[in-house]
Amino acid sequence: MDDAERTRQGMRVRRAVLGDDHVDRAIEGTTPFTEPFQDLITRYAWGEIWARPGLSRAERSIVTLTVLAALQHENELAMHVRAALRNGLTEEQIREVLLQVALYAGVPVGNRAFAAAQRALAPGS
Repeated sequence: MDDAERTRQGMRVRRAVLGDDHVDRAIEGTTPFTEPFQDLITRYAWGEIWARPGLSRAERSIVTLTVLAALQHENELAMHVRAALRNGLTEEQIREVLLQVALYAGVPVGNRAFAAAQRALAPGS
């Protein structure tokens, strides 16, 4: 697969996982300074890793939620909570992931993750 096809595939996966509104906002906000980063995440994160056949999108969401929560990246976590729902996870499954994170990464980390997830799950978010 060449870079152009990887970019097309990445954009399809990115839109399927994150939603058109989120991706459109990211593209609209792209500047000459941030364009290489947008290209990087579209081609490699979405066109390469998220498109691999070894894990389902739901399983990739579980891994992603775990890492983002443990590293306390609340903004990205909120975005991926919404993506996890699109990928078929239930709120109950997301809660179980965050409980597991709290056990192994610490209660303060879990507290922050639950707060971010609750905001993301609120109606209208």
